[in-house]
Amino acid sequence: MSTVRKAMASLSNSLQLKRGLALWCPRSSSLTRPHPSSSMRFGSFHRNFVVASSSFSNDNREFVIVGGGNAAGYAARSFVEHGMADGRLCIVSKEAYAPYERPALTKGYLFPLDKKPARLPGFHTCVGSGGERQTPEWYKEKGIEMIYEDPITIIDTEKQTLTTNSGKLLKYGSLIIATGCTASRFPEKIGGSLPGVHYIRDVADADSLISSLEKAQKVVIVGGGYIGMEVAAAAVGWKLDTTIIFPENQLLQRLFTPSLARRYEELYKENGVKFLKGVSIKSLEAGSDGRVAAIKLGDGSTIEADTIIIGIGAKPAVTPFEVVGLNATVGGIQVDGLFRTSIPGIFAVGDVAAFPLKIYDRVARVEHVDHARRSAQHCVKALLSAQTHMYDYLPYFYSRVFEYEGSPRKVWWQFFGDNVGETVEIGNFDPKIATFWIDSGKLKGVLLESGSAEEFKLLPELARSQPSINKAQLQKASSVEEALEIAKASLLVEQKA
Repeated sequence: MSTVRKAMASLSNSLQLKRGLALWCPRSSSLTRPHPSSSMRFGSFHRNFVVASSSFSNDNREFVIVGGGNAAGYAARSFVEHGMADGRLCIVSKEAYAPYERPALTKGYLFPLDKKPARLPGFHTCVGSGGERQTPEWYKEKGIEMIYEDPITIIDTEKQTLTTNSGKLLKYGSLIIATGCTASRFPEKIGGSLPGVHYIRDVADADSLISSLEKAQKVVIVGGGYIGMEVAAAAVGWKLDTTIIFPENQLLQRLFTPSLARRYEELYKENGVKFLKGVSIKSLEAGSDGRVAAIKLGDGSTIEADTIIIGIGAKPAVTPFEVVGLNATVGGIQVDGLFRTSIPGIFAVGDVAAFPLKIYDRVARVEHVDHARRSAQHCVKALLSAQTHMYDYLPYFYSRVFEYEGSPRKVWWQFFGDNVGETVEIGNFDPKIATFWIDSGKLKGVLLESGSAEEFKLLPELARSQPSINKAQLQKASSVEEALEIAKASLLVEQKA
């Protein structure tokens, strides 16, 4: 198997959540910290900490969040809500911008320039969940220190210090690691860093891609997952020759059934997108000007391309925090149900955290904005209050594409639960279609395309309750609406039992 095929085959799989929870185990520290569930108030503790550490008076930070993505923005809001942000909280980011709603980068941000694309400050957190737009001015008003474009390179857990790339020293009382993920990249030796080859994780990446799209003629997207599907839909809006290449036999194999994948592939084909499935890539080839010009496939054939987007998954951004304790199975930093790591006073949230997925009794690392928001809020509440109940997350994924002005059809699907067991598919994709996952007679997961607000609201109730359901009756449903009514009736029976 080629190097690139291996890379593509190892796509980060948020739904394939493995067992093997590592228990939280406190370690001794030169500074004794009260447990978050302690009756002692954290505010008084940190005031004592600042007084006791006068030699670091210019570097002391009661709370430090490392990372500038969704989780950081929502954590900041939670600190403000608890009255613990002003003069106490510092956020250290490698980016030049205040935290923003990252999903926009492969959706509205990539809309053609004449179709009202999303731009900052329009999608700073927490607008994605209906909250206040937290612009850079908001952080100033709330007394939150922001350190931009200066990532953490060293952590000393004994001295409780962080060192940034510029050499700035920060001493923390409590630390929240919210570093997210980095894009999986093609090796440089096979063209992974050529001009015209793009990866999308931040605004700078998206801006670079837009510059290429303005001049592009032939676009190739490598990867048939979320990134691939969303970027391909955007390229259609630019009216560009677009091809998606991936090693699997269908789109979004980690979630879609083969039947469901065919429906979406047909829709993309109707919009002019071409597919090359089940292929490997040998290298990315440069033209005479040094920019990428083609993709050489494993069989020796080539595909012309002047713009290539690589969407083959992501890796948890754990450096330099490996010392905190990693999970060897799902990757990321191991935490418990309150997002505590093995070192007291250090927490990890969002994409980088390997946490106990209580509902399915296994460990998970979920790369999704919903988890980033919820985990950050849960962590801060546990840190600042007497909250002791464990995080109880229900896996949720969605995608929205073809939503720009003039698009003949908008696509919006949502999935809740676990994609295990047998499936029942109802609907003709005109535009609705629903897929139900049933395991041992229990409804485990539901995916719905183009549902109403009320129908979408039903999905998490079904997935969390996991009601017993009559598969044969569900299969006879003549419409998505009827199928959802059958599922809802099963839920009511379960609730009355």
